[in-house]
Amino acid sequence: MTLQDLIDALKARFGDSVSKMDTPDAWQIETPELRLLALLTDEQTQLRVLVPIVPMAEAQPFLKEILEANFEQTVHYASYENTLWGVFHHRLATLETEELLSAIDQLYTLKQTGIDPFFNTLIETRVRQIIQAAKLQGQSLQSTMQTISRFYAEGMMGDMENSGYGDRALEAWQRQLERLWPEINPPESATNG
Repeated sequence: MTLQDLIDALKARFGDSVSKMDTPDAWQIETPELRLLALLTDEQTQLRVLVPIVPMAEAQPFLKEILEANFEQTVHYASYENTLWGVFHHRLATLETEELLSAIDQLYTLKQTGIDPFFNTLIETRVRQIIQAAKLQGQSLQSTMQTISRFYAEGMMGDMENSGYGDRALEAWQRQLERLWPEINPPESATNG
């Protein structure tokens, strides 16, 4: 891909939403759904396409899951200036238009889903651990829900309040607890032991 191919691909995809930035070799795409940056290195050999996802304060509780996700996709997560970004990085000379457009679609998906998938995964993982421990102690679903409510109220369930997910966290814990309770059983050796 040449520099002109890049500009043509961006304009074909986004039309008048593409604007040249004040810095050389940088473009911004701003639509109602998306703010995207396309930046070339000083040597014009490498392209980075970036989209801001959420402030780092919201992403902080999920950093382990976010870093694990970097191994599973073409676009990656990065942190810069207190923001979690979705990033696509590629050598310009070997980049094909289809690859660029696919990466832009993936970045758009990252922006749309935000950190919700990590929130949901974290809640499910922790709820599975809680259910297993509760069943080992002979607790009922109702008493386990009461314990979670108490732990949440006392701040023992992590710092979900500052992440922006505080309002949804307790409801998510309870929904997951009800959904997963019937399918999780402690290991036989632990109950016979």
